[in-house]
Amino acid sequence: MLGAIGALMVAYVVYLANDAGEFRTLVDQHPDQCRRVPGMPGSEDITLHPDGRFAYISSDDRRGVINGNPSPGAIFRYDLDSSSATPVNLTPNADLQFRPHGISLFVGDDGRETLLVVNHPGESLFGAPDGGDNGALHTIEVFDVVDNALVHRQTHASEWLISPNDVVAVDHDRFYFTNDHGAGPGLMRQLEDYLRLPWANVVYFDGAAFVEVTDGLSYANGINKSPDGTKLYVAEVSRNLVHVYQRNPASGSLTLQQTIDVGFGADNIEIDPATGDLWLGGHPRLLTFVRHAADASVDSPSQVVRIRQAGAGYQVTTEFLDSGELISGASVGASDGRRLLIGSVFEDHIMDCVL
Repeated sequence: MLGAIGALMVAYVVYLANDAGEFRTLVDQHPDQCRRVPGMPGSEDITLHPDGRFAYISSDDRRGVINGNPSPGAIFRYDLDSSSATPVNLTPNADLQFRPHGISLFVGDDGRETLLVVNHPGESLFGAPDGGDNGALHTIEVFDVVDNALVHRQTHASEWLISPNDVVAVDHDRFYFTNDHGAGPGLMRQLEDYLRLPWANVVYFDGAAFVEVTDGLSYANGINKSPDGTKLYVAEVSRNLVHVYQRNPASGSLTLQQTIDVGFGADNIEIDPATGDLWLGGHPRLLTFVRHAADASVDSPSQVVRIRQAGAGYQVTTEFLDSGELISGASVGASDGRRLLIGSVFEDHIMDCVL
């Protein structure tokens, strides 16, 4: 009996490792022109302004937190019109409770801009800062972009913010976000990860209240919407999937339309506003990324793919693949078709590539 249980456990571990990409053969695939841009540690999410002139970058030194030396996180603005631009910190007065994660920019027809930021003042997957306690473990911060500066407008806190990962704005006041876990830190969260239990969800804020709009997901991660706002995309990193939902603009409800197997651990989702193409950064070897999270000396391969609609289906193509030497643990690839910015969970730089 014990032998049978042991055999089942070994078989599951092999199955999990295979599904996590640990046995994949990887060959580097880089654009001809790529350069490192330092100064933004843990640039987990990047989003481009629709006019393509600059990017907003979410930065948090997670290694510092893990090592007991936390520092305030930041939102940077990076000028894409200059080949030698220095990123500008738009939140220089932030304290230790500002730990940005996923971000989303909404630009109205009148040019008004709102930036949403997932924040972890109390806890995250990678430890908590020594910065006091404002009573909320997780928040979503709302900033107005005024004269190239961020002006804080509102803080959203709710019991629905269980383990928020990414957010997408549908206007200046309404948004969706993913909870990548349904369990809090500890044993149950570890079981949720390694058994890929479907406890994650997507929550909608309609301007007045939070409501769950879909559940049954395993590690729901990146989220974004189509340029016309009729579709919502959600990445399941541990299942290598992206779900396509039809969105009801009036109620915010979602109807699953299609599921795309992307073949790797997709993290954040960015959208080319001109074409509607999806750009995904992520982890071709998920268990190696777990080792990388625990040990900075372990390189974790990085991948960026583009998803284009092709008839009734979708075409997935790899645009960047790296062993982890150029950048480890990529979490986002943001592109307008001519430039590709790649950020990661832990690295002290981003990659800026010309396509």
